[in-house]
Amino acid sequence: MTKLRINMRYLSGSLLLAALVSGCASQAPQRAGGEVGASSSAPAAPAAASGERYAMTGDAYPVAPPDVTTVPDAEPRLEQPSRAGNRSTYEVWGETYHVLPDARGYERQGTASWYGEKFHGYATSNGEIYDMYKMSAAHRSLPLPTFARITSLNNGRSVIVRVNDRGPFHSDREIDLSYAAAARLGILDNGTGPVRVEAIDPAQWLAERGRGGGTTASPAAPAAPVMASSAAAPSSPAARPAAPVQAAASRAVEASDAIYLQIAALGSAEGAQQLQQRLAGELPHGVRVKSDADVHRVQVGPVNPGQETQAREELRRAGFPQVFVVR
Repeated sequence: MTKLRINMRYLSGSLLLAALVSGCASQAPQRAGGEVGASSSAPAAPAAASGERYAMTGDAYPVAPPDVTTVPDAEPRLEQPSRAGNRSTYEVWGETYHVLPDARGYERQGTASWYGEKFHGYATSNGEIYDMYKMSAAHRSLPLPTFARITSLNNGRSVIVRVNDRGPFHSDREIDLSYAAAARLGILDNGTGPVRVEAIDPAQWLAERGRGGGTTASPAAPAAPVMASSAAAPSSPAARPAAPVQAAASRAVEASDAIYLQIAALGSAEGAQQLQQRLAGELPHGVRVKSDADVHRVQVGPVNPGQETQAREELRRAGFPQVFVVR
């Protein structure tokens, strides 16, 4: 009798799982190595026993997923590129893909898919472990890792994910989202949905919030030396044409009237120097880094008090709407 109850319980569970997969995941996306919801059969033998990479032949919804509506967005921070997953070119299924050297400015609209149970707990392309209940994603060409804002074009919802994997390897797909990210955007049931993908510049993100940087900085741009004086010429060749303008602006400001507009306080010296270098070629005023212990403050100036309004507007256009005056 006990054995009969166990068999009945197993049969009921199998039917429930089959109904779940066939009812919800029939339109879910494909991904390298399998298709989400493609099979409702029991998983194949574990990878270690079968010699295959994944224990499941097809991807699937989690049977009893936790509530992911409150999973926080990925937090942009300065990171070194991953050792793995960042070859300039790589090949999958006979197709060659190219990895971008820098994610800044990347913005695309396209179709998002998602991946789940089959890949959960296995290594991603950069060597980390995939957790479908965190805010992560896979992309064919963005550097690993990249932080990106994903916005649903159907309902306007947005999430921030950390791209740490490669895929989806289908020409009609832009990005593969984790289960949690797809749930937050409302695309689980359909399996795919139209989205906008916008790469986030961590240095700018942190600067706009007046927060310290991460443990390491991305070497997307060579570090510029800290400027001892706001009139010093930037070391970057691209920034040199602005040096005469900056020097002239500095001379025009009397020492007693000099003010600086602080735009960031970072915990990473490299991140502060990268931000300094980027802005030196964009602004008519000097950009300096004032370091104190583990805090590196990026400040624009000197600025004549009569030019403060214009300088604030220039910084707003450069992506820094919140600044404050220091002397």
